[in-house]
Amino acid sequence: MARIVFLPHEDLCPEGAVVESNPGESVCQAALRSGIEIEHACEMSCACTTCHVHVREGFMELPEADELEEDFLDMAWGVDPDSRLSCQLIADDVDLVVEIPRYTINMVSEKH
Repeated sequence: MARIVFLPHEDLCPEGAVVESNPGESVCQAALRSGIEIEHACEMSCACTTCHVHVREGFMELPEADELEEDFLDMAWGVDPDSRLSCQLIADDVDLVVEIPRYTINMVSEKH
């Protein structure tokens, strides 16, 4: 089990959050299970970039992103060297500190 620290996000988790991930669970799934409504327009199928996050701690211990994830990251807003798609990011035994970007490429949120 990994411990995922979500840094404060004005809309999604103003106080920040600490989440224990289940084995095989993606960072996106762990966030949603914990009430952090991270966008995931493609329903976590690695077909968009709305679940893009920055891994501020633990990035170097993670498996590398595959080619499909890298291709989609090229289209994400605000990408930096520690960017990943949270739907593809399985932490398992790696503790992470994650920042959810303020914006996504969606002009309008899917949440109504």
